[in-house]
Amino acid sequence: MSRMYEAVYILDSTLEEDAITEKLNKHHELVPQASGEPIALDMWGKRTMAYPIANKETGFYVIAKFEATPEMLPEFERALKLDEGVLRHLIVLDEGAVMSTAPSDRDGEDD
Repeated sequence: MSRMYEAVYILDSTLEEDAITEKLNKHHELVPQASGEPIALDMWGKRTMAYPIANKETGFYVIAKFEATPEMLPEFERALKLDEGVLRHLIVLDEGAVMSTAPSDRDGEDD
């Protein structure tokens, strides 16, 4: 069963934006989209980090939303860990995309 995920990447700020896009496309090929839609990218650009990572004060922030099965994630994360241009990454379930069938806490209450 496919689920929606959100990935946040902090990439080396010395990379050009074209190189960053190429690097992300290469990694995202490991996660084929069942829906056929491209992976949504939100590039935040260069930002000063709260603390240095690998002796770097700034990083290029990117947020990606994609659909994948849980079995695809280990290979995807392994590729990110091996890439020296990726300083940090975090992949989480996109909670906004998950449909809840559970009753709400306020069932039966009047406003």
